[in-house]
Amino acid sequence: MGTSINKRSNIKESNIGIATILAFAMIPMSGFATDIYLPSLPGMTSALGITNGQAQLTLSLFLISYGVSQLFVGGLLDSYGRYRISMVSMFICCISCVIVANTHSIYVIYAMRIVHGITMAAMVVSKRAFFVDLYSGEKLKHYLSYFTIIWSTGPIIAPFIGGYLEVTFGWESNFYFLGGFAGLLFILELIFGGETIKHTTPFHPRAIFSIYYTMARTSSFTLGIGMLGLAYSMVMVYNMSGPFIIEHYFNLSPVITGYCSLFLGLAWMAGGFLGKGLINKPFVKKMNINVALQFLAASLLLLTFILFGGLWTILVFAFLVHVGAGFTYNNYFTYCLQKFPRNAGIAGGLTGGVCYVIVSILSYSLIYLLPAKDGHNLSYSYLLLIIISGMVMYRVRMLDKQERSV
Repeated sequence: MGTSINKRSNIKESNIGIATILAFAMIPMSGFATDIYLPSLPGMTSALGITNGQAQLTLSLFLISYGVSQLFVGGLLDSYGRYRISMVSMFICCISCVIVANTHSIYVIYAMRIVHGITMAAMVVSKRAFFVDLYSGEKLKHYLSYFTIIWSTGPIIAPFIGGYLEVTFGWESNFYFLGGFAGLLFILELIFGGETIKHTTPFHPRAIFSIYYTMARTSSFTLGIGMLGLAYSMVMVYNMSGPFIIEHYFNLSPVITGYCSLFLGLAWMAGGFLGKGLINKPFVKKMNINVALQFLAASLLLLTFILFGGLWTILVFAFLVHVGAGFTYNNYFTYCLQKFPRNAGIAGGLTGGVCYVIVSILSYSLIYLLPAKDGHNLSYSYLLLIIISGMVMYRVRMLDKQERSV
C-alpha cells in the first residue's frame, strides 16, 4: 500500500498553473547542459591544453551519468516524493556550474559534469512525473506530446547564446549562464512549487527491481527506448563533431557554430510538431516512411558533399535527418511514458536513463571510429544509425503482426 504525502507539503491549487509552466521550463535543462557550450568545445581544447577527444568526453560523461542516474532516481521519486529531491538537485547543479567556470583542471570538470548528469536527472524526471501526477487522459497525452517540442528549445537557443558568450566572455561564461538558469528556477520553485505525488511507493529495492524487470520484458517498451536512443544519437553525433567541422575544417567562428546549431535545433522542433500533428496516424507505417526519408537525406548529404564540399550541403540534409529524428523521438517518448502510469517516476527514469546510456555509447563510439573532420564521416554516422533504426522498425512490425494474430 502507498502512503499519503504530508498534506502540508502538497502544492497549492492556486499555484498549479504557474508550477506547470515551471515544469515545462525545467524540461530543456538537459539540452542546455549539453548544447550551451558546443561552440566552446574547440576553444576549451586550446584554453585547457586538452585534445578534441577530452573535450568531447565532457559531453559523454554528462550523458552517461544523466542516463544511469535516471535508472535509480525514478524509484527515489516514487518513494520519497518529487519536490525536495528536485530542489536539492537544482541547488547542487548551480554550485557545480560555478565550480566548472572557476577551474582549469579537466578532471575537476569531468567530476562536475558527472554531478550535472545526476542532478539534471533528478530535476527532469521529477517534472516528467509532475504531469502524470496532476493530469490524466487526453490532457496528459496533450502535455506529454509537447515534451519533445519544449525540450528542443534547449538545442535551438543554447548554442546560439553559447556562441556569443564564447566570443565575448570565453568558455567559462557558458557555465555561469547554466548555473544562473538553475538558480532562477530554484527560487521560483521555492515560491510556487510543492509536492505533487499523491501516494508513495515504499522504497524496497527488490520490489523496484521487479517493476524494472516487468518494464524491461515489455518488448514494445524496450524497442521504443531503443528508437529514442538512435534518434537522439543522430543529433548528438552532430553536436560532438559539428563545432570542429565548422571551426577547423571551414575555419569559421564560434558564432557561426551557434547559428548552425540553432538551425538544426529548429529541425528537431519541426520534427516534434510533425509528430504531434500526425500522432493519430498508423504508428508503424508513419515510422517506416520516416526512416526511409531519413536514409534518402543522409545519402544525399554524402553525395552532395563529395560533389560540392560546402557547409550548406551539411546543413540542408542534416536538417532533414534531424526533422526525422525529432519525429521519431516525439512519437516514442509519448508512447513510453504512457505505458506504465502507476509507476510514472520509474517509467520516466528507465525511459530517459536507458536512452541516454544508448546515446552516450553510440555517439562517442561513432566519433571515435569516424572522427570529426568533414561531412563524409558525419554522413556515414547518420547512415549507420538510420540503418539500425530500420532494423528495429522491422522488428516492431514483426511484433505487431504477432500481437494481431494472437
